[in-house]
Amino acid sequence: MAYCVVITTVAKRSDAEKLAENIIDKGLAACVQLNSIDSYYKWQGKLNADAEVRLMIKTRDEKYKQLEEYIAAHHPYDVPQIIKLPVTGGFKPYLNWIDETTL
Repeated sequence: MAYCVVITTVAKRSDAEKLAENIIDKGLAACVQLNSIDSYYKWQGKLNADAEVRLMIKTRDEKYKQLEEYIAAHHPYDVPQIIKLPVTGGFKPYLNWIDETTL
């Protein structure tokens, strides 16, 4: 099987927790980690600096499209960051756990 890590960010911890819980509950991912970060970006021609919460979502490649659709439909931003990073290797027992959790 193929695996990926999907990254998105939100402004509020409560939004991150809700997304994480629902993603796991729906079987779209095996694990979601939340990290507080500082983001610097340009939006609508203006430089912004904001505190955000990053969600690092571990899942199988075949779940990505459903996961992307779920995030896009439930994300508070107009244009959410949804980035897919391929996993090219990993500890086999961990990858097996992802398989078991996302079936």
